[in-house]
Amino acid sequence: MDAEKDDRWQYTQQLSDLSNITTSLELGDTISLRSEFKMDEMEEELKCPVCGSFFREPILLPCSHNICLACARNILVQTPDAESPQSSRASGSGLSDYDYLDLDKMSLYSEADSGYGSYGGFVSAPTTPCQKSPNGVRVFPPAVPQPPAQHHLLGHQGSLPPIPRNSCITCPQCHRSLNLDERGLRGFAKNRVLEGVVDRYQQSKAAALKCQLCEKSPKEATVMCEQCDVFYCDPCRLRCHPPRGPLAKHRLVPPAHGRVSRRTSPRKISTCTEHELENLSMYCVQCKMPVCYQCLEEGKHGTHEVKALGAMWKLHKGQLSQALNILSDRATEAKEFLVQLRNMVQHIQPADGPGRPLLVTSGWGTLKENGVEFEACLVAQCDALIDALNRRKAQLLTRVNKEHEHKLKVVRDQISHCTVKLRQTTGLMEYCVEVIKENDPSGFLQISDALIRRVHMTEGQWGKGTLTPRMTSDFDLTLDSGPLLQTIHQLDFVQMKVPAAPMLQLEECCTINNSATLSWKQPPLSTIAVDGYILELDDGNGGQYREVYVGTETICTVDGLHYNSTYMSRVKAFNTSGVGQYSKILAMQTSEIAWFTFDPASAHPDIILSNDNLTVTCNSYDDRVVMGNSGFSRGVHYWEITVDRYDNHPDPAFGVARGDVLKDVMLGKDDRAWAMYVDNNRSWFMHNNSHTNRTDGGVSKGATVGVLLDFTRRVLIFLINDEQQGPVAFEGIEGLYYPAISLNRNVQVTLHTGLPIPDFYTPGEADLSGSVC
Repeated sequence: MDAEKDDRWQYTQQLSDLSNITTSLELGDTISLRSEFKMDEMEEELKCPVCGSFFREPILLPCSHNICLACARNILVQTPDAESPQSSRASGSGLSDYDYLDLDKMSLYSEADSGYGSYGGFVSAPTTPCQKSPNGVRVFPPAVPQPPAQHHLLGHQGSLPPIPRNSCITCPQCHRSLNLDERGLRGFAKNRVLEGVVDRYQQSKAAALKCQLCEKSPKEATVMCEQCDVFYCDPCRLRCHPPRGPLAKHRLVPPAHGRVSRRTSPRKISTCTEHELENLSMYCVQCKMPVCYQCLEEGKHGTHEVKALGAMWKLHKGQLSQALNILSDRATEAKEFLVQLRNMVQHIQPADGPGRPLLVTSGWGTLKENGVEFEACLVAQCDALIDALNRRKAQLLTRVNKEHEHKLKVVRDQISHCTVKLRQTTGLMEYCVEVIKENDPSGFLQISDALIRRVHMTEGQWGKGTLTPRMTSDFDLTLDSGPLLQTIHQLDFVQMKVPAAPMLQLEECCTINNSATLSWKQPPLSTIAVDGYILELDDGNGGQYREVYVGTETICTVDGLHYNSTYMSRVKAFNTSGVGQYSKILAMQTSEIAWFTFDPASAHPDIILSNDNLTVTCNSYDDRVVMGNSGFSRGVHYWEITVDRYDNHPDPAFGVARGDVLKDVMLGKDDRAWAMYVDNNRSWFMHNNSHTNRTDGGVSKGATVGVLLDFTRRVLIFLINDEQQGPVAFEGIEGLYYPAISLNRNVQVTLHTGLPIPDFYTPGEADLSGSVC
């Protein structure tokens, strides 16, 4: 039983929190909440799931659902002595026809869940049909026949008949059951908050409030002054409470809000259900329930962390307010979504009258065709296909008729020709027979040779295919309808609209160093097919846009941009129908200071890199060149190289170079590099193998060489150990340059980037002297 008590007490704090929050909200909070909330929409929350009427003396079940006290007595079920619902089910007791707890649909709780458990039936099965509340929730009939519930006429709980032993109650909403202890229904907390809300709701439905200043036949009040505590109709408000002077600062609220503020009564003090004479004064953090002083004295909560009830009351009130704000935002989003769906219905539904087009401007700024127009277009297209097929059918029939006439003509001509030749042959044969009958030898011989030649000639004429039909009776025409049938079967809707403008995903767009990554996607409701995307960037200086990517991917990284520049980017989609609109323009700022390393891909094979490509040396006695992995063509840039090892007085060179610089000679030997080479005593500037400006001061182990490249003044300056080495080394610098050095095996250096401009130097000076020190 102790476990069951703890379980029930675990939920009692919900009632306490709600009670404290509701009864102690300041007037401003109450009005703020009510302005977002319609009381008419919460009526179902205020009705009992059993009787369907407004709650009367509601009690709070451990499952957080509520039920009228009288209804709770009506749905009590008595179990056999010393048998829990779980054991009753295990013992194979017959299932009642009125048991609405389907075993395959229940939420089961283990025995460790403080007495919770779903059960399949009871030994004392009810003998009356199951009842159904007005709101459709099925409930258990009483185990013992009782008169209909008249809970509105019931007195106090003490006047009710005692609860039978071994009773259990099942929540009519979640179907979870709980065994009652010796206290019966008194073990459940009364939901005073819900009872108060029901009372206020019912009063708000009563007759309208009347003006308190009308002398005869008071009119309906329209406002209430919170400071004056008086209800006014419009004429009395204008006459007795003008909005000027001191009264201008008074707050006028709707009468219903004013009635609520008037009804607000002092917070009732809750008593402990374990110790009915003790008030709840503390809050057990571990058990999450309010407790009294005696609960702490008895030791049940003695070792638990407890806090003042008032502090927890304010904390929970704030938590509920925050939760309500979040829920209010969700409700607002749902309303906007419903408006969007209703607009879609208007765009899709047919026009009001036949033949009337329905063109509605949607929230997205496009015109939607209605269903009737689309169906008419589809029917017209199909009719056009049918007309084309009928025309082709007529053409094919004409061709068949022509073939038929041609065959008849050929056969008839052959018949006529054969008839003529046969007549001639028959005449020749009859003539020859008559000649043979002649008895005059000399006369016969006189014509016999000619007749013989004539007969042979005639016979030869019959042997040259004359007796072969020139035309068959079959039609050698076969209609190849297979491809057309296949095409008809494949006839479907195709996308004939250009894609919508893509949406840039700002949370995934970023710049790193001189690289920019952009990500985009199609609008969520867009169903138009997309074949690819075109990404465009300007030149970082407000110039023309240029295409930097064309493809199907929705994310792209563009490298090699200028440092300290703002690039404008946009993207558009395309398909077979054309190119869509541009997305919104996104401005992307590259890094102000360059971060780079040595580039192993462009380095000479003898170069040895380490320390994440920041440290470099060489395995050759000859000078070899290595460049940085970033090029510069705009801005002011500064980097340093420290000498880690310096043996045998070599001449390393430091500077900048073009991308096609020679890698197997000292830097500055060709016309593609601008460098300063230095030994342990002095230095020289060198370009295209021209040595200039010998300056005292060299390097050794631990020395630092600085390179300053300023495109605003188009100059290149060198420093050694934070001091400028010689005059400006080179002028007229423009184009794309890469940091570069040359060294041999006697030198090892380390690169340092991302450095600020030296303090002595001011970029962009108009007049350039020989030295900037």
